[in-house]
Amino acid sequence: MLYQIYETQRSLMEPFADFAQAAAKLYGSSQSPFGKNTLSQRMSAGYDLLYRLGKDYEKPVFGLQTINADGVDIAIQERVEIDKPFCELRRFKRFTDDANTLTKLKGQPAVLIVAPLSGHYATLLRDTVKTMLKDHKVYITDWKNARLIPLSEGEFHLDDYVNYVQEFIRHLQGIYGNCHVMSVCQPTVPVLAAVSLMASRGDLTPLSMIMMGGPIDARKSPTAVNNLAMNKSYEWFESNVIYKVPASFPGAGRKVYPGFLQHTGFVAMNPNHHAKSHFDYFKDLVKGDDVGAEVHRKFYDEYNAVLDMDAHYYLETISTVFQDFKLVNGTWNVRGLDGKTELVKPQDITQTALLTVEGELDDISGSGQTKAAHDLCSGIATKNQRHYEAAGAGHYGIFSGRRWRDLVYPEVKAFIQAHNTIAKVAAPKPVAAAAAPALATPVAKAKPAAKPKAAPAKPKAAPVAAAPAVAVPVAAVAAPVVVTPVVAPIAAAAPAVKPKPAARAKPKAVAPAAPAAVKPVTAASTPAPAVKLTAVASPAPKAVASKSVKRKA
Repeated sequence: MLYQIYETQRSLMEPFADFAQAAAKLYGSSQSPFGKNTLSQRMSAGYDLLYRLGKDYEKPVFGLQTINADGVDIAIQERVEIDKPFCELRRFKRFTDDANTLTKLKGQPAVLIVAPLSGHYATLLRDTVKTMLKDHKVYITDWKNARLIPLSEGEFHLDDYVNYVQEFIRHLQGIYGNCHVMSVCQPTVPVLAAVSLMASRGDLTPLSMIMMGGPIDARKSPTAVNNLAMNKSYEWFESNVIYKVPASFPGAGRKVYPGFLQHTGFVAMNPNHHAKSHFDYFKDLVKGDDVGAEVHRKFYDEYNAVLDMDAHYYLETISTVFQDFKLVNGTWNVRGLDGKTELVKPQDITQTALLTVEGELDDISGSGQTKAAHDLCSGIATKNQRHYEAAGAGHYGIFSGRRWRDLVYPEVKAFIQAHNTIAKVAAPKPVAAAAAPALATPVAKAKPAAKPKAAPAKPKAAPVAAAPAVAVPVAAVAAPVVVTPVVAPIAAAAPAVKPKPAARAKPKAVAPAAPAAVKPVTAASTPAPAVKLTAVASPAPKAVASKSVKRKA
């Protein structure tokens, strides 16, 4: 019923908000007769403030069209990579016509930013994305407003959140081989669960996890948000904050935790601060300070835009994270896409580096709550773990604003770069082991190639002498990409001997055939194998071998 009352009130206020907006323009225009009054500036500022207090705030856009990196302007194309019922995976693809910059962009690491599903849209991390785009390929989870999702799409649970994160990680791994994951606030818990489940199954896990201001262990330094969630029972939340979406929306009938309740809770945490901020906005308008007024508008356009959350997800988060503490107690079972439940075991993570970030003045996730992830991830080597506390930063300061750009981001960038080569170190080992038998097979089959005719039988020493040439590139292989071109000419060398002697009856044709077979092998190796021919061949072929040496010289 409360949701219907709120929507009715909003509908009644909408005409007055439109009137206030028109009046603000009327009194603020120098061309209007009302604007020539001595009090016109104050009247315009007052009506503008009324408009912003009464208007409906829709979902903002990221609006990132260009960024500047190292003095070069880079164009940004925003597009949806994966469209799920409750979330979109968005990519910010970068374009430039500067060749050096393009080469640099291609080699930069891919980062999945998991935005919070806690009342605000993912655009709250606009500054985070903009800064990260300078040195990374950036993807972000853009959660949908539950009141716009029809009931036919089913319910959304905390387990579904964890499964979404795993799917998005695998998507980036399929494109780039691996990726890094950054979680801000609420998603630190489901992201840690997702990576833990992947590690327990033996799947490839991300190169690093960056966890910022999240309630990994909400028992440490509890804030007002934590206390509310811990002091009220599960049944209280179910009875007092869960409502059905009104009939005027696509998700009519869906049980949700309304965004306007979450917004009211945010404002109630610090009402004096918000009242002062609005009064400062009024004074900026009176003084004509357009810069200060625009800063206020941008912040509150984002802050006042809220979304509804599916009731199942919201209640399960309250229970799992803030009441039962299932993650830290080791009792959290997550239902996968196959219907089976798996226990979340962070201690199974071994190949993923961990960076935790906290704000010194964070009033939403208290001190030590995010740092607790290090105690849970005991399988990660100490050298691959780091904790950073941003001095003077509040909750929003660790991912947005000056402190994020000047203090936190350099730490995040350095950590990602330091742990961006974990997968590359182990890659050559299985490739080299698999390459040895593949190279030995053609050499073994090359010996009987000269048996059909007596005349060319003795020069069969040429294929035998190729064996040392094969050993040289195998020992010299340093990267997987070198193996493929080496195998190709050796495999082709064996059949190269067969057709040429069979096609020509004269023995003179045999002499050119030997160098032709040797050349592909010696081209990929050192000149040493050409000398070893004289040690294996009989006196008659020696002259042939010496001729071949003279021709090469």
